[in-house]
Amino acid sequence: MSESPTINDSPPSPAIAGDSQTTAANESDPNAKCQTAIQSLSSIVTTTTIPSTISLLLGDSSVSAAISSLLLRPDSGAGDNNLCRWLYDTFQSTEPSLHLLVLRFVPLIAGLYLSRVLLRQPQAGFEAVLLALYAHETTSRAGQAVTVNIPDLSHPSIYHESKGPAKNNSTCLNIAVVSSTLDPHGTVRSTRRARIVGVALELYYSEISRMPRQSKLDFCGACEKWAGGNGETRAGVVPEEEESVAVARSEKDGGRIPLPWELVQPMMRILGHCLMGMKVEDKEVKEAASKACQSLYLRSLHDINPKAILAAGSLLRLREIALDPKNQIDHTEISNDNVLSV
Repeated sequence: MSESPTINDSPPSPAIAGDSQTTAANESDPNAKCQTAIQSLSSIVTTTTIPSTISLLLGDSSVSAAISSLLLRPDSGAGDNNLCRWLYDTFQSTEPSLHLLVLRFVPLIAGLYLSRVLLRQPQAGFEAVLLALYAHETTSRAGQAVTVNIPDLSHPSIYHESKGPAKNNSTCLNIAVVSSTLDPHGTVRSTRRARIVGVALELYYSEISRMPRQSKLDFCGACEKWAGGNGETRAGVVPEEEESVAVARSEKDGGRIPLPWELVQPMMRILGHCLMGMKVEDKEVKEAASKACQSLYLRSLHDINPKAILAAGSLLRLREIALDPKNQIDHTEISNDNVLSV
């Protein structure tokens, strides 16, 4: 007795075949990916009109404000949060413009996430987004460290003759680690949290020149909160304080958190751009970055963190030098006093 054919044995209908071809085309078409992301966002952000292109969406202040208000809700970081799910799915795309759209909200996500850690709020949604950023950077760098060669004054330059015996440069390289090696992580643990968030900030810094001003203002505000407002701390509380004291302190200080070098280093690089690296002069961003640097400097003095003291103090000093009227002279211009008239 012959068996009747199963559903899998039957040939696909033309409609199903057409749908699969359309899906494959959408996955390979950047415009289709962007339109799909925009349509999904429209179902989440219902208080304003979503622009039809990613370039307009990235700079749209009303949409950014609507998304920020959703992220600022007390339950925004939960695992079932639709906006966190959208941010995660959008960053999984290979389209660079969609990556920029997610990176634009990294300062707000990182600021809220770290400030809520001690409050024991469910933040699986925020952690999924941060882990996606970390995995992306780990894959793109193949887990390798980012290093630079620092000039060594003990070696003669190519413009000078050496009076001493020549040294072997291959064995005397002065290498500094900008970002250490990356190990794959599938979960966020307390010992990995600072590194994972720090890598997300490094990725944000790599695209900082393309970020809108409000995103930079969000970051400066987060830095100031992380430092403890004005950087000052209460007397009589040792660093190894009990968790209950730390929770109360976080609530009072508005988000004050531990600041290991894994976090401070990318923070200083971003603040350095906001202070001196912007092509278009923006007084508000520079003032916000200056306040953040001042708070971090005072905090580093309290924590006795030599690296952070040097980094924050150097940024403040460079900012002071840049604002000095004596340094506003353009030495490439020819003064009229030195021009001879015949």
